[in-house]
Amino acid sequence: MTAFPKAFLWGGAIAANQVEGAWQEGGKGISTSDVQPQGVFGPVKERAPGDSGIKDVAIDFYHRYPQDVALFAEMGFRCLRISIAWTRIFPQGDEPEPNEAGLAFYDSLFDELAQHGIQPMVTLSHYEMPWGLVKRYGGWGNRKVIDCFERYARCVFSRYQHKVKLWLTFNEINMSLHAPLTGVGLEGEPAKGAIYQAIHHQLVASSLAVKACHEIIPDAQIGNMLLGGLMYPLTCKPDDVLETLQENRSWLFFGDVQCRGSYPGYILRYFREHGIELEISENDGEILKNTVDFISFSYYMTGCVTADEELNARARGNILSMVPNPHLASSEWGWQIDPVGLRILLNTLWDRYQKPLFIVENGLGAKDKPDAEGRINDDYRISYLNDHLVQVGEAIEDGVAVMGYTSWGPIDLVSASKAELSKRYGFIYVDRDDQGNGTLERSRKKSFHWYKEVIATNGGSLKR
Repeated sequence: MTAFPKAFLWGGAIAANQVEGAWQEGGKGISTSDVQPQGVFGPVKERAPGDSGIKDVAIDFYHRYPQDVALFAEMGFRCLRISIAWTRIFPQGDEPEPNEAGLAFYDSLFDELAQHGIQPMVTLSHYEMPWGLVKRYGGWGNRKVIDCFERYARCVFSRYQHKVKLWLTFNEINMSLHAPLTGVGLEGEPAKGAIYQAIHHQLVASSLAVKACHEIIPDAQIGNMLLGGLMYPLTCKPDDVLETLQENRSWLFFGDVQCRGSYPGYILRYFREHGIELEISENDGEILKNTVDFISFSYYMTGCVTADEELNARARGNILSMVPNPHLASSEWGWQIDPVGLRILLNTLWDRYQKPLFIVENGLGAKDKPDAEGRINDDYRISYLNDHLVQVGEAIEDGVAVMGYTSWGPIDLVSASKAELSKRYGFIYVDRDDQGNGTLERSRKKSFHWYKEVIATNGGSLKR
């Protein structure tokens, strides 16, 4: 493989609530993630004195980041995607002044990355927000939260303007349709109209963050982040093809607003036909014209869509209720494996937006088990990543501008969906189980050495 450009940013991606732990240290407030002990689709459990959850410690990155950053540097990382825990900066979300201890922690982390020549890419809000904003204001359903987010964004842009040049606004922003508490801080089972109103407020906040970033850090780039939910028609029946178009538009709508600066006609029709009336001011329309510099996305799998209601009913309960593709194999968690889909998605996004793309999440979750000598020979992960990266190279040959690739979970972490440590993605093994037992000791898997070679050869060692 020779397609990867010399400036290609190889690395990995983590999220604060899945790695940091130290959930009440340094003045940190309670986040929505802290009250979801069973993951993003799980119920809310208000924190009580003396209770605990797996994410409270996670993998203790908060205290062990120098060791972990050194391991990332050993692999040759050029980029590490992280998120800032909003509640470390504004514990309740609406304070007039930030928490210095939280700001100082990320200063130290960025300094550590700089010492190893690793560029940070920072997500402002990754599947969490201050619980105080949910309880006091009703989450993103309240316009007041826009001001709270803009204050937070301007604060961290000003503080880290000389240390961070790559930013993202909201992680997998389209997941709010499926997990509204995690995405937009709406409790219970909100109506579609309420979810879309909260999403509108978040899209306005995202555009305000883009505007602020351009003002405060002129040499920075700021992007959005989509869950790349690419769907195929189950058959070539026109009804299936039309249904697939509508399904893909349900998530591409977010990219359309963030990249093009206005609501597309098809979503306005959807609102009309479903009795959804949003409060959108003229000023909102002007704000949305502050569009992102690049598009980032996660990619794990594809799915199929059909207009056949009987088949759809059988699929409900699967992740995102997708109809399985009969031509694809699946992971241990039932996620279908489709490397070619990544090439298709890259071309689809490039053709649609003509903006640079960044793959900020891709990886294989598996139940890694050390052998008798403590080694983890994760050839299945190597095969998965190799095949996906080959398709990235093909997309680059197609003419797609790809900025970089940060694999999800370069070190084992707590999974977002069900808050498990047994679902491991990392090149680095962390000795901790789902019950919180273990030494937290780090060790290199076989894939660690494989990825190190891939980076060192700029993709030249990949096998077609």
